[in-house]
Amino acid sequence: MAIHIGILGGGNISLTHARAAREIEGVEIAAVYGQNREKADSLARAYGGVVYSDLQSFLNHRPMEIVAIGSPSGVHADHGIAVARCGLHVLVEKPIDVTTERTDALIQACEQAHVKLGVFFQDRVKPHVTQLKQFIEAGKLGKPLLVTARVKWYREPEYYSGSRWRGLQSLDGGGALMNQGVHTVDLLLWLMGPVERVYAKAITALHRIETEDTVVATLEFANGAVGTLEAATSAYPGYNRRVELTGSEGTIILEHDRVIAADLRSPTDEFSSGGAQDLNASATSPVVSDVRGHRMIIEDFVRAIQTDGTPRCDGREGRKSVQLVQAIYESSRTGKPVLSAEF
Repeated sequence: MAIHIGILGGGNISLTHARAAREIEGVEIAAVYGQNREKADSLARAYGGVVYSDLQSFLNHRPMEIVAIGSPSGVHADHGIAVARCGLHVLVEKPIDVTTERTDALIQACEQAHVKLGVFFQDRVKPHVTQLKQFIEAGKLGKPLLVTARVKWYREPEYYSGSRWRGLQSLDGGGALMNQGVHTVDLLLWLMGPVERVYAKAITALHRIETEDTVVATLEFANGAVGTLEAATSAYPGYNRRVELTGSEGTIILEHDRVIAADLRSPTDEFSSGGAQDLNASATSPVVSDVRGHRMIIEDFVRAIQTDGTPRCDGREGRKSVQLVQAIYESSRTGKPVLSAEF
């Protein structure tokens, strides 16, 4: 039986959702809603679906079981709650929303409506990342000691000036960290567990925007490790995302979603061939060239519906990264460390 998915949004990320959905056997695009009618029409012509200019009419479309939300981050919860109240499953682009309060309202609405809630954190399905997760959980990295994560990307000024919502506190919720760096925040929390204390500084160094384009944070993890996180859209020309994890048994380096080095006391061949990769297009462009991760998230979400299981990243998991990002922003505002009890 076919699964029918609605696309809410008409921008770059909704195009990614549509491309990913169309690659899945048994999934059909049922309807498209976007405030920009021209973009919505273009998306539907390319990938299918009835176009709506009214949100409620879109939500009333049947058959439709899932809605993929790609609207501005600051309205994710509003749209998700509306979707849930119509009895439809909610699959939302990262971040789940821009505050924990709005996130909690969305989680509650989905629970009350008995619908699934999932978040597009596609790092969790990347082959090397999942292998690394299993490796750490098996204790093979030893006692966690040090974490270094860098998301030194670049965005042209037009990325912000040509958008009605990017770089605005109300709709973007933040800048380089909440928008670009949140994938890495989720990755660190998924691999290393919760953070107990954070000290950070966020600045607007280059772009003419309300939010930050450069941030550095020091993290203290509950497992005893300490780490640093850098996120930027000011780092010309843009570099691959890099995560280095050091434990008592050695160091593993992840770059462009692949393990490129595993320098361990006991050598392992658990990670398939790594090696340096071409520059990740995301380092310099907001357009997603490879939709495999999004496709796998949709496939996982469909399985969760069919088996009454839990999505790879559900609402409560998606909340964790928003909570930590908020703590980083709070530390930067106050100039003081923020403890987990205050998150």
